[in-house]
Amino acid sequence: MAEAKWYVAHTYSGYENKVKADLEKTIENRHLEDEILEVRVPMQEVVEMKNGAKKTVQKKLFPGYVLVNMIMNDDTWYVVRNTRGVTGFVGPGSKPVPLSEAEMKPLGIKSDNVSIDFAEGDTIVVVAGAWKNTVGAVYKIDYNKQTVTINVELFGRDTPVEISFSEVRKLD
Repeated sequence: MAEAKWYVAHTYSGYENKVKADLEKTIENRHLEDEILEVRVPMQEVVEMKNGAKKTVQKKLFPGYVLVNMIMNDDTWYVVRNTRGVTGFVGPGSKPVPLSEAEMKPLGIKSDNVSIDFAEGDTIVVVAGAWKNTVGAVYKIDYNKQTVTINVELFGRDTPVEISFSEVRKLD
């Protein structure tokens, strides 16, 4: 199986979030979760001065572009290329070029795998974030997103919650 790489899709300016939403919906509908792993619109915090007051706002780092982590094949190329608002991939001609390690680093995208000491079925405790001190069994591990999914009891029923590797510890 080929390794997933980050590609850059060019979009109409202002359509980045719409493209991200449409692409995620298509991935879910066509069950391509194993081939198209993540869609990102890189954002940065910017301090703006408005009416003499400082205000921190989120701005797009690359207006007109969406990052897609996927295994490049005819199906995935077709799905991304034919998403409404996408004008094409970045690369010479029709062949998309993946981002290099050096290009991904400033974007906060890490490709190195984190080793974890738990597996599916193990009991873990959340040590940070909104679900701090919650205990749950590992339901799913996503190494690409570096998240673990646990079932948490919410309103009397089990609800899957995705939590970062850095926020959980194995319960002994």
